[in-house]
Amino acid sequence: MKLNDLVKQTSGWLKGTGPNSDIVISSRVRLARNLEKVTFSNWANKKQKEQALGIISPVVKDVDSIKNNGLLLKVADMSNIDKQFLVERHLVSREHITNIESHAVAISNDETLSVMINEEDHLRIQILQPGLNLDECWRKSEQMDATLSKKLSFAFSPKWGYLTACPTNTGTGMRASIMLHLPALVLTKQINRVIQAIIKLGLTVRGLFGEGTEAAGNFFQISNQVSLGRSEEEIVDNIKRIIRQVLEYEQNARKALITQNKSGLSDQVWRSYGILKNAHIISSSETIELLSNVRLGIDLGLIKGLTTKVINELFIFTQPAHLQKLENKVLNSQQRDIKRAELIREKIK
Repeated sequence: MKLNDLVKQTSGWLKGTGPNSDIVISSRVRLARNLEKVTFSNWANKKQKEQALGIISPVVKDVDSIKNNGLLLKVADMSNIDKQFLVERHLVSREHITNIESHAVAISNDETLSVMINEEDHLRIQILQPGLNLDECWRKSEQMDATLSKKLSFAFSPKWGYLTACPTNTGTGMRASIMLHLPALVLTKQINRVIQAIIKLGLTVRGLFGEGTEAAGNFFQISNQVSLGRSEEEIVDNIKRIIRQVLEYEQNARKALITQNKSGLSDQVWRSYGILKNAHIISSSETIELLSNVRLGIDLGLIKGLTTKVINELFIFTQPAHLQKLENKVLNSQQRDIKRAELIREKIK
């Protein structure tokens, strides 16, 4: 598989399947690991980073899910569009493509596994699954961790657990997160109260592309803030418990919209659909808001004949780097807006 092949396929976590997939887009577990007796990436010089990359790369490359038609890419060898493309697909962090010295990423052919090398930590093992599937993410991340630890010695303290660059990740090194689509809570103006309650319970809320991004398209990424002093089971169970409450709030808000203002909701949904179906120039920000309305319309049965999978794909494929990969050339802002509208018309006709 080559990097360009990814633009021709749907990521495994975008398929619109899995438990509660009408509200939960995806589940993710990320494990931070560092090599024993090797300077952490944040403090390492070029030679030390190359040393870590040289130790890790052959081991990761030999993992079955990477060896069997996966990818191992050096970030320095990639174009700016390719780097942004991987961010848009949620396979690397923004930080990973900013400081590219001795950085690499391994990706499975279905894109449910990615391993960032020399990000903030030597390794960031990430598992993505569609729907509310945190247990499966945890199981697969543990398998990957166990496979790598047979050939790599990780920095570990009997007292503190796995040692990481950021103290909040020390312990299990686990960051578990859920990507939610919460349009009804936004429309009923309950979202701020819900977010404040989530934060008080020790979780953090971010936007569609994670840390440093704000909510767009009514997408919210909820994850644990701290792993120190908590087991993997406690982290996963705590997030699942809170997510179930958020799901109930969103479901109740959707019922209220249907029973109290179905005409107004239908109008908003179908106006959004009409613009998407007929527009010839459309911005990224407008697209994501309109797609959110249409996705809600599909979930509530107001729109027939369109699938959640198609809308999920459009959230990603209408991003700037994806449009340029599809065209195989650099596009300016207006050209992207035209290409975006063309792609949407083609997909939802």
